Amino acid sequence: MGLNGTVDGGGSGARTGSGAGAVGGRRSRNAGSAGNAESGSGSAGAGGWGGRAGVHETGQHLGPRASLLMSLAFALLLGALSALVMFPAAQHLRSLQDGERARATLHTAGACMTGQCKVTFEADGQTVVADLPVGSGGGKSSVGAVVDVRYQADDPRVVARTQDTGGGGAALLAWLTAGAAVFFLALSGAAAIFLARQRRT
Repeated sequence: MGLNGTVDGGGSGARTGSGAGAVGGRRSRNAGSAGNAESGSGSAGAGGWGGRAGVHETGQHLGPRASLLMSLAFALLLGALSALVMFPAAQHLRSLQDGERARATLHTAGACMTGQCKVTFEADGQTVVADLPVGSGGGKSSVGAVVDVRYQADDPRVVARTQDTGGGGAALLAWLTAGAAVFFLALSGAAAIFLARQRRT
């Protein structure tokens, strides 16, 4: 009895110790795996936030650059339209203020502002068909409408409506396009300052 009890007790103790060690080892391995998983998820999360931050920062850099380029393009386009088209057209209309007067008939209707209207009138006993210049009004008039015109004595084909010899719609468009060009130029300047500040920081 005593020998068996000793053997049985020793075996039980050995098995108990072995089981406890195995359980402890499994717990240690599980804890290590969990720690590794948490570290991996933390790294992935950090990488994800870093990627999103990089994309956001890149978007911030591209936004002002795009607005700078677009504002410069609009400023150049509107400035060229004002300086090269509208102001010269207004000056041409004003140059006919002292021209010969005549009663004309609208020969071809259309977009008179872009120079697509024609008038017909008598000058020095001849019938003249002439184009109204760019910046002219009267686009809503129908063919056959009677208009007062001024024309150059030495070249009757250079003609304008009397109402437009003060500059007409060309003068208004010249100032509007010039103002818009200045506005877009100011926007491009603001975008350039913003980009410069971003580079410093």
